Amino acid sequence: MRSSPDKGGPLLEVCGLDAFYGDFQALYQVDLTIQEGQTVAVIGANGAGKTTLLRTLCGLLAAPAESIRFAGIPVGGEPAYRIVARGLAMVPEGRKLFPSLSVEENLLAGAYNRRPGPWNLDAVYRLFPILLERRRQPATQLSGGQQQMVAIGRALMSNPRLLLCDEISLGLAPIVVREIYQLLPEIRAHGTSFLIVEQDIRQALSAADWVVCLQEGRVSLQGKPTELTHEQIVYAYFGV
Repeated sequence: MRSSPDKGGPLLEVCGLDAFYGDFQALYQVDLTIQEGQTVAVIGANGAGKTTLLRTLCGLLAAPAESIRFAGIPVGGEPAYRIVARGLAMVPEGRKLFPSLSVEENLLAGAYNRRPGPWNLDAVYRLFPILLERRRQPATQLSGGQQQMVAIGRALMSNPRLLLCDEISLGLAPIVVREIYQLLPEIRAHGTSFLIVEQDIRQALSAADWVVCLQEGRVSLQGKPTELTHEQIVYAYFGV
């Protein structure tokens, strides 16, 4: 059995993952693999199970240990703080900033585990210069796009090997979405892989090396974006 991606294994392996909210089953036997340096997009309609998948990977929902392996180590069901310490962080849907904290205080909250790596305040401010100008302001007084930058920066402050992004384009103007997505290659160049959940199919396909479509909690399609037809994606997305 592989113990780490340094010996040839993937960064993240999800095998036969089921997830539940009480008695309600939200995911059914989901399989997913992410290699080091890869960007994988998960698409699907509302209720398809995309956010549930991310919540389970982050330790917010129960899962059998062996159903999720990160860097070769079984992590299913581990508490969220321990998963973050291993190098997996999340940019949540809706940003979830701390309203009583300034921009800089929100960013520093992401560094509480002191995981070593290239990301610190200076690096985040170089990536998002506007945040340096607004660093003393309450984070929730910023524009939607700037708040999203804070949410991404806060996650980067934990120096993740894998960054989970849940609907980072939600509620943002198209030009702001493009600006944020244009920065992903720079982040990836610093050693961070991505799992991106998106309803914006076009944006997801343009950013990803591999795409997975969920429909009613099951994987309905996966492959390289360049090799999937429009008809295949529509059928996998809607089931019609």
